[in-house]
Amino acid sequence: MLTVLVLLPTAVAAVLLCVPRTAPRLLFLTTWLVTTAAELVLTLGVWAGYHADGGMQYEVQARWMPGAGVSYHVGVDGLSLPLVALTCVLFLACAVYALREQRRVREFAALFLFLQTTCLGLFVALDLILFFVFFDLSIVAMYFVIAGWGHEGAARAALKFFLYTFIGSLALLLGFIGLYLAAAPHTFDIVELTRQNPVAGRSAYSGLVLLAVAVGLAVKTPTVPFHTWLPPAHTEAPAAGSAILAGILLKMGTYGFLRIAMPMLPGTWRHYALVFVVVGVLSVLYGALVALAQTDFKRMVAYTSVNHMGYILLAVGAAAPVGGGQDEARHLAVTGAVVQMVSHGLLTGALFLLSGVLYERGRTYEMAAYSGVAERAPVFAALTGVAAFASLGLPGFSGFIAEFQILAGSLGPRPAATAVALLGILLTAGLFLRAFQQIFLGALRLPALAPGAARPFPDIRAHESAAIAPLLALAVVIGLAPRFLLNVVEPASRAVLELLAR
Repeated sequence: MLTVLVLLPTAVAAVLLCVPRTAPRLLFLTTWLVTTAAELVLTLGVWAGYHADGGMQYEVQARWMPGAGVSYHVGVDGLSLPLVALTCVLFLACAVYALREQRRVREFAALFLFLQTTCLGLFVALDLILFFVFFDLSIVAMYFVIAGWGHEGAARAALKFFLYTFIGSLALLLGFIGLYLAAAPHTFDIVELTRQNPVAGRSAYSGLVLLAVAVGLAVKTPTVPFHTWLPPAHTEAPAAGSAILAGILLKMGTYGFLRIAMPMLPGTWRHYALVFVVVGVLSVLYGALVALAQTDFKRMVAYTSVNHMGYILLAVGAAAPVGGGQDEARHLAVTGAVVQMVSHGLLTGALFLLSGVLYERGRTYEMAAYSGVAERAPVFAALTGVAAFASLGLPGFSGFIAEFQILAGSLGPRPAATAVALLGILLTAGLFLRAFQQIFLGALRLPALAPGAARPFPDIRAHESAAIAPLLALAVVIGLAPRFLLNVVEPASRAVLELLAR
């Protein structure tokens, strides 16, 4: 079933590219929408058949390059299944949001379908080379999304995105080769490498391997100081592209820390955990402070992603110390990190789609160009308000569940770092409240189409609300009744900590 789940979007994309461009626009968009809906149904079937305490499930393994120790090996557990579900939900939302897309619709739909395959493939990959292939292909697909459908500076932003993340992927490949050479017998299989712990007792060698893997994943996450590609990429990308970039592609980095760095390099991770804690706190504060200084709404949301990813790095770093009666706290931190990935994907994905609504009406993201928009578009204002309050961690939303677990779990092992990271929540609250007040409250002011001509600002349309409202509804469901998610995540988090304690 996982193979069908991963490859179906690309198969449909290939069929779409065989259809003449002159075919009706709705044919391409409807096919894209139906395919993403089918993917979500398949994922719900996988979730329904998943046994929370059963470890890795739905495994498929086939020979690929046996001489090099490479196989097609896929499966899901409590770390990957929530991200697979998030991927299908967010891609479906983007397909709904794009129903009014006019530019090269066939290529746009095919590219997003291919991008969905790369995201799903990475989260289910249980072979390092397979992981790397999907990791790299996602960079290529997103490059074309930004360059082909972005704004005026899209070509430059896409090039910067590609060069940064591709260099990071090369560092990641070096780390993977280091793990392969240390294993006996040589293999790239994630399950086997996790079992072997091949670099145990080799401090210098394992430190270099962790450095290579961590740099590759940190660029993708991104964390300070590897984040500089992110704001221009988000600002210039189309709204659907930004939603996928923030909601899914950033999680490839944080997921890699949990799937690869921590269980395969446990001793080295424990030794250098403080470095990750410090980088996490710096990302939390830097992301929030720079977001607070932005005048561009979309760029502001982009910097909040650096802030939110910093909490995840803080959690996985704080989970490293073994003993001292902190086992439950460490478990809470890792569980919170996974929930934060899901929560951030839903909320930031919604915020980027909402920024697309703003740009479609006013042709600018500059917050100073707007005022009193709630008068013209009350539903749009309400959805933006919900997304903003949810992102700052208000109780009743998924962000609160995630951040509470991260901070409560990190406080015992790393009290000073956690106390400093709390400032990030206050800064995030301030920046979202300021943005909401500036755009939606006060006297009505809208950008002009021409001197003296006010641009009309219609309220949110049906397809836009159909894309955004379910994401926010899911955030509320997780915030009020998170047990269905925690039942899947908690056993997997405990398994990661058992591997880390070796």
